[in-house]
Parts: sequence; C-alpha cells; structure tokens
Amino acid sequence: MQTKVESPAAQLPQMVDARNPGQPLDLDWVLGAQANLSAIERRCATLPGRRSVKKDHQAAWLLKAITCIDLTTLSGDDTVGRVRRLCAKARQPVRADILDRLGVSGITTGAICVYHEMVPAAVAALDGSGVPVAAVSTGFPAGLSPFHLRVAEIGESVKAGAAEIDIVISRRHVLTGDWQALYDEMREFRAACGDAHVKAILATGELGTLRNVARASLVCMMAGADFIKTSTGKESVNATLPVSLVMLRAIRDYHERTGYRIGYKPAGGISKAKDALVYLSLMKEELGDRWLQPDLFRFGASSLLGDIERQLEHHVTGAYSAGWRHAAG
Repeated sequence: MQTKVESPAAQLPQMVDARNPGQPLDLDWVLGAQANLSAIERRCATLPGRRSVKKDHQAAWLLKAITCIDLTTLSGDDTVGRVRRLCAKARQPVRADILDRLGVSGITTGAICVYHEMVPAAVAALDGSGVPVAAVSTGFPAGLSPFHLRVAEIGESVKAGAAEIDIVISRRHVLTGDWQALYDEMREFRAACGDAHVKAILATGELGTLRNVARASLVCMMAGADFIKTSTGKESVNATLPVSLVMLRAIRDYHERTGYRIGYKPAGGISKAKDALVYLSLMKEELGDRWLQPDLFRFGASSLLGDIERQLEHHVTGAYSAGWRHAAG
C-alpha cells in the first residue's frame, strides 16, 4: 500500500521577506549580549529526547530536511565531473522509486556549494533546475588572504553565476573584541556580493566562548548578512546544539528589534538523519515555521543526504539498504 506524504514544499506558503539592509553598529546592543552556559547546555541536552517523530511524520520531516541541504563538495581533488554528478544529485536527491512510494515528486536540495573554480561547471549543470549555486569565498577556510583579494574573489564568483556567497570572517576581530573592524569587513563583503545573498561563516569553534558567538552573530547581521553560518567544516569543532541555540536567539533578537529575518546554516559534522531532525525541531521551537523554509534555513553537508535517503528507503520497504545504494552523485 502506497504511503502518501505531502511534499514539504506544499506544507508552508512560499514567502519572500525584505532583504536585510543592515543597520549602524550598535555597540551597546552587542556588548549587552551574554550567554548562560549552564542554561544553554540544559536546554540542548533535553531536546533530542523530547522531540522524536516516527513513521509518516518522520518521512515528511526528512523530506523537508532535503530541501534545506546545501549539498557540498569542498575538497582539493574536486573535478568538473564530480561537481556535475553532485548537481545531478541535487536535481534528483532521492531515487525515483522511493519518491513514488512516498507519493512525492519535484523536490531538490536547497543549493550546491563549491569552491569558486567549480562555479561555472555547477551553474551549467543546474541550468533550468532552480537550484542556486553557493560559492565559498574570502580566502576560505582561514580568511587570511589579503583583504583586496578576498573582496575580489567575491566579485569573481558573482560574475561566474553564484547566487549565494559563503564568506569567512576574520576570527581575530572577535577574539580581540574589535567589533568595528568586524562590522566594516562584513559591510565590504556584503557590498561586493551585490544581489547575491551572503552567508557569514563565524567559525564558531575558533571564537573561544558562546558570548563571542552571540556578539559576532549580531555584528554580522547589523552589517547586512543574509545568513549566519556556524562553521567552514574544516575546524576541529563545527556545528553544535549549544552554538546553534545562541545563534538562533541572536536571530530572534534581531528580528524582534528590526523586523528583518536572517537565515541560519549549521555546517560541519551533521551527517545523520536523526541529527537533522533535532536541528529542525530546534528551529521550529526557537523561531517558528517560517524558518523551516530553505530561504531561511540550510544544512551545510556532504554525507547527510545519503543517510536521509537510506532512512526513507527503510520507511517504504521496512529494510535497511547498503550505503552504496545511495551514492552522493
């Protein structure tokens, strides 16, 4: 008997919010941001156990997660062929027979994320699909190349067709409390992006404290970031629930004060379907249904999709398959 699961794209109306223009740096607001570590850890420790979904509900949530994935390849041995295969997977992220059993069609991933050199190949492979290309930029992952080259790199990726730019901030500005320098840097990056949306990668594992995470989040949003993102995926500590909670509370605070919605992207270390469900439930509880749309929420991931597809096959067949049946591209 066929299991009918409503397409995630149909669950919520497609809404477009005004883009965040940024605002003058408000140091009183920034320096007033604090983080209660023990309370944050208690909140995050209870989340996986309290929010568990099963059967058809789980399948629907996993399909929603797919639409929010920035399918990523950021390896030194990337080739045009690999990127083309990944783009084919973005167009058809789940095997057709599984989608038929679920009664779903037409889903894609949220975006493809690549280095600048691979942007033209990705843009060509995704032509007509509606799937945007995101390029990592500004000396990713360390962000330590000369400033004018970092700005120029953004311009080159936009010129090549990237619709989204994932920039890395200078961590030293956060660690030394030079919030004006961080603000000015982010404003320059935002201006260089033009119409392309900018995701500010905070590299939270290198910022020292959750308070620094909160303050860096606010400064980047004030400077015009469209998204704030946890990590490059190259740090020793990447996305975590405590960091995510701090960043989501900063997003909520910014929205309440300015009226602008900022997106969120956890990246690095999210490889299991069950982890994706926890992050989705955290988003829903902290920010509401509107933030469950791919224009406001993305997973930065390379292997997550394979595990989600495996769980969906188990849902429709009752048996787990080998991982090789769900290749990334």
